[in-house]
Amino acid sequence: MLEQLTARLDFHSQSLLLRSQRQQVLASNIANTDTPGYVARDFDFGKALQKATGGAGVSVPSMTDAGHMRLGSVGGSTADLAYTVQTQPSQDGNSVDLDRERANFVDNSIRYESTLRFINGHVKTMLSAITGQ
Repeated sequence: MLEQLTARLDFHSQSLLLRSQRQQVLASNIANTDTPGYVARDFDFGKALQKATGGAGVSVPSMTDAGHMRLGSVGGSTADLAYTVQTQPSQDGNSVDLDRERANFVDNSIRYESTLRFINGHVKTMLSAITGQ
């Protein structure tokens, strides 16, 4: 019974953690807009959430040698960072498209806030059910 009550909270908490990590990645991209040679990073939120919640169909690459470099993850997260596709060539090699990064940042912020509201609503519903109101 308890698993049924907390399953949705677990899903939303994983979503919240990934949204937070994506916000950090996007903020890093925006902060390095003028850094020569900086390559923008991002990750596919849907795939990362599926992987974090134990969804099927996610294959994890294995390291065959200790000397291999990892693609990277933020703070031990389950999100695999990848390089974004450069849409505007620049002379200094920087691949950050500031308009795209700002739009992604705002979109992610709104989705983060909505996830918080879902969690809040779920907790209020559980509390009202427990207290019998």
